Amino acid sequence: MPNGEHLRFMRRTAGACRFVYNKALAMQKENDEAGGRFVGYVTMAKHLTGWRNGDETPWLKEAPVHPLQQALKDMERAYRNFFEKRAAFPQFKKRGRHDSFRYPDPKQIKLDQDNGRIFLPRLGWIRYRKSRIVPGELRNVTVSRSAGRWFISIQTRRELEQPVVQATTAVGIDVGIARFATFSDGSHLEALNGFRQHEKRLARAQRAMSRKVRFSSNWKKQKARIQRIHARIANVRGDYLHKASATISKNHALVCVEALKVRSMSKSASGTVGNPGKNVRAKSGLNKSILDQGWAEFRRQLGYKIEWQGGWLIAVPPRHTSQTCPCCASVSPENRTTQGKFRCVNCGYENHADVVGAINVLARGHRVAACGEAVLPDPSAKQEPPEATMPELALA
Repeated sequence: MPNGEHLRFMRRTAGACRFVYNKALAMQKENDEAGGRFVGYVTMAKHLTGWRNGDETPWLKEAPVHPLQQALKDMERAYRNFFEKRAAFPQFKKRGRHDSFRYPDPKQIKLDQDNGRIFLPRLGWIRYRKSRIVPGELRNVTVSRSAGRWFISIQTRRELEQPVVQATTAVGIDVGIARFATFSDGSHLEALNGFRQHEKRLARAQRAMSRKVRFSSNWKKQKARIQRIHARIANVRGDYLHKASATISKNHALVCVEALKVRSMSKSASGTVGNPGKNVRAKSGLNKSILDQGWAEFRRQLGYKIEWQGGWLIAVPPRHTSQTCPCCASVSPENRTTQGKFRCVNCGYENHADVVGAINVLARGHRVAACGEAVLPDPSAKQEPPEATMPELALA
C-alpha cells in the first residue's frame, strides 16, 4: 500500500537494478567476445563501486547497495545456468517487464505483522495487505511490479516435520482441451479457457493501442489497460489450477500424469518459405487452446503440493494412452475413431476416450512404481480391466 514517495523510490530502485544487470551482462559479453574468462561476482562488485562513485552514473548512489549487489548475483547465476545447460543465454532486461529488486540481508528488514507493515532500507516503513501469516525466520524480501501493481514476497525458513500421507487412493489423470482433466475413476474437470473468455476484449484493446502514437501518454495508458487484461487472465487461470491441484493432492496418495512436452506440441506449423506448412490456421488455434490450459503449471503445482501431503507424483510416457485398450492391451488408431468415443476393435470394450487414457496412465504409473522405470504397455500382454475406483494403497 505505497504512497507517492514510495512509488517513486521503488521505480527508481527497480530501474537501477535493471541498469546494473544489463551493464554487467554487456561487460560479460564483451569479455567473452575478446576471449577473456568469466568475470565473477567479486570482481564485478568492484566495478559496481566504481559506477556508484563515478561521474557517469552518480544516481546509483540513491538506490540501496544490497539490491544492486543482488542484481549482479542474479546475472552471475543466469550465466552459470547457461554454462551448465540449465537455461538459455541471459537476455537484457527491458523496462516495464518483470521490474523487481531484492533485499537479501534479513538484519536490515523489520516485519510488523500485527500492524501489517514492513521496514525496508531507504524505503522506510510501508504498509501491505496481509494475505496470510508469515511463519518462520525471515530470510529475504523481494519487491516486484506486475500490471502496475506492486507486490512484496517474503521468504522465510522453518523446520517442518516429515509429512504423513492421509489419503489412501491412487488416480490417473489425462489432460486435454475439451476436458481439462479426466480421472481414472470416470470423473473430470471442465476446461476453464481463461484466455478465450477475454480474447475479444484483449483484441479490442490491442487494436486501440495500434492506432495511438507510440510512447505518447494515451499509448502508455492503453498499454497499462492491456497489461491489466493479461494479469486478469493469468490470475483466473492460476486460481483455477491452484484449486484443482490442491484438491487432487489432498485426496490421493499416488497421482499419475502424462509427461507431455508442451513446447513441442504447441510449435507453429507455418514452416518455411521453401517448405510452407499445411493447415496453419487450424494448428494456430490448437496451439492457442493448448497454451490456454496451463498443463505444465498444473503438473508443477501437483508436484510440490503432493510432496507437502507426503504423496507421490509419477509422470509416465504419453504415447498411445488413448489408443490402448485397458482390457486386452490392443493398440490401434481405429480404437479411437472420434474425439470422445473409444471402442476396442479387438475385444469390443467401450468407454470415453479420455477415461481410457486416464486408466492407462494409472496402469503405467503402477508399472513405473514397481519397476523403477517408465514402461510402455506390451500389446501382446493380456490385462484385466482396472477397477473404476482404486483400492487402498499401502505406502512404505
